[in-house]
Order: sequence, then C-alpha cells, then structure tokens
Amino acid sequence: MRAYIAHLMPAILDGTANPGRIFDRSVNLDAVPVAKRDRSNREALTIMIAL
Repeated sequence: MRAYIAHLMPAILDGTANPGRIFDRSVNLDAVPVAKRDRSNREALTIMIAL
C-alpha cells in the first residue's frame, strides 16, 4: 500500500477511485485509537482516516 498511496490518494479524494476497494475501513479522527488496535489485532489491514 505504501508504494501506491501517493498515486492513489488524489484519485480517492477527487472521487474517481472508490476507497472501499483500497481501504478496509474508514474512521473519523476520534476512532483512530480503536482503528490502530484493530490493525494490530489484524482485524483491519488498511484504514482511511476521514477528517
């Protein structure tokens, strides 16, 4: 994912790419601690933080 994020993020932000196909989960800033725990527990792989 890291190798492609710089290329993919503009397309996600402008709506031309569906982040659901790239990210497992989308969370708001308040849910970051839970998202980090889920990633550590391998319940989620790639998480998008929506600001």
